[in-house]
Amino acid sequence: MVFCHLLRKDENELLPARSGCTIEDHVIAGNVEEFRKDFISRIWLTYREEFPQIEGSALTTDCGWGCTLRTGQMLLAQGLILHFLGRAWTWPDALNIENSDSESWTSNTVKKFTASFEASLSGERELKTPTISLKEKMERYSDDREMQNEIYHRKIISWFGDSPLALFGLHQLIAYGKKSGKKAGDWYGPAVVAHILRKAVEEARHPDLKGITIYVAQDCTVYSSDVIDKQCTSMASDNTNDKAVIILVPVRLGGERTNADYLDFVKGILSLEYCVGIIGGKPKQSYYFAGFQDDSLIYMDPHYCQSFVDVSIKDFPLETFHCPSPKKMSFRKMDPSCTIGFYCRNVQDFKRASEEITKMLKISSKEKYPLFTFVNGHSRDYDFTSTTTNEEDLFSEDEKKRIKRFSTEEFVLL
Repeated sequence: MVFCHLLRKDENELLPARSGCTIEDHVIAGNVEEFRKDFISRIWLTYREEFPQIEGSALTTDCGWGCTLRTGQMLLAQGLILHFLGRAWTWPDALNIENSDSESWTSNTVKKFTASFEASLSGERELKTPTISLKEKMERYSDDREMQNEIYHRKIISWFGDSPLALFGLHQLIAYGKKSGKKAGDWYGPAVVAHILRKAVEEARHPDLKGITIYVAQDCTVYSSDVIDKQCTSMASDNTNDKAVIILVPVRLGGERTNADYLDFVKGILSLEYCVGIIGGKPKQSYYFAGFQDDSLIYMDPHYCQSFVDVSIKDFPLETFHCPSPKKMSFRKMDPSCTIGFYCRNVQDFKRASEEITKMLKISSKEKYPLFTFVNGHSRDYDFTSTTTNEEDLFSEDEKKRIKRFSTEEFVLL
């Protein structure tokens, strides 16, 4: 479940840290500190500069073109947080992050963090930030579980590092995008990014990631048997449990503009415990939508060009991977093209989620047909081409056609 019911009237402004909210059913409405901890704990991935050159180009930054890849990363990161740490986890240092006002993340703020990055890269460890040593961490955390959580927290962030070796870093995502005709510097839409994320997770060779997969809906349809097949794919020989799955559903909320009738549907979807957010935005800007307040959407903004952080070094600084303040945008300004994400821990969880989401789709659908559907069976039962791929061709011909269509239909993101 994501955030809802924040208090602020002025549109497009940062929501202040001192706002009331309801985060989970067990959290009392208006618990400000719980909201702040929950929001700040989410992983924030923004434009970066001065990172290793992207293969096949001269680019060392994604400023100006990589925002949808960044919002896709944020959605995937939230799914991984749920998978490894659980919904109740919050970052112990969340409330130590410097809060910001309406002039948040000015050049002075960015310069301050840039200085801390440069210090970290040069080996200077005495930073005026919440960064602490491993020994101090051991003393701070009350038990082994908290220490294990911190290890996974850092590990997840490192998977999104801006280097060629990072599993879900920009370099890897661009490499998978090349299979569909995309290249560094191109514009990416929410649906294309969904397919790129799926490939990145499928191809990730890390023992911790054997228990999770991604499914992308086909033409606004989730084929339940296809999802369950992916979840039940053989894992390690000593582990027969079914996999968790992140379901990505590319949709359009209208024609050239978002249909206001979909507002209640979007709010309902964002209220579900299974939802991990929406890759969307407004024309020429992509945002990661994480919740709502009245008729506005709460989002994390990737449009801050921060300096490269080497996540391979010990105790790399975490501060710029966590956003100190949420922002909001009127629903009517949302571009209709978006991708909705859901996380299900196992097959039974998926079955429950599909039932709940289907009920919501029926209730919210004012048209003859719902925005997307869950159907029994496999896609092949409905004469869809199989999406099985081999190592030489990471995207099937059917996927390439679908991605090409999405590429021409979706809005351009800068």
